[in-house]
Amino acid sequence: MSDLQRISSGVPWEDGFGYSRAVVAGPFVFVSGCTSILDGAIRYEGDPYQQAKTALEIAERALVEAGAAITDVVQSRIYIVHARDAEAVGRAHSEVFDAARPASTLVVVEGLIDPRLLVEIEVMAYLGGRGSGD
Repeated sequence: MSDLQRISSGVPWEDGFGYSRAVVAGPFVFVSGCTSILDGAIRYEGDPYQQAKTALEIAERALVEAGAAITDVVQSRIYIVHARDAEAVGRAHSEVFDAARPASTLVVVEGLIDPRLLVEIEVMAYLGGRGSGD
């Protein structure tokens, strides 16, 4: 019997691609890559800052459902399709994680699943003694 908790956001890709929005494994919460897709539509086309803020809001909702908070995040990975967007995306990240200051990686990639998407962000949180199985 697994002590993993899988969290779904209900988007069709989760079933189609076989993944969960987040997985709680012991004291850790792993949140899959989040973009600016809400209700099946890409938000803030052409705006890397707002796309990053939206992706981080989606990640935060998954964290809350897992019993974590944004201040529990210990690692983030940011994927952008244009190096020119690094400053705007970094500003959004800084505004959200000012208190948490997670370890972070920013990578420029060739593209994301839809060419209108400019950023994708995944996070990992540490629950300490609050995690499942502790």
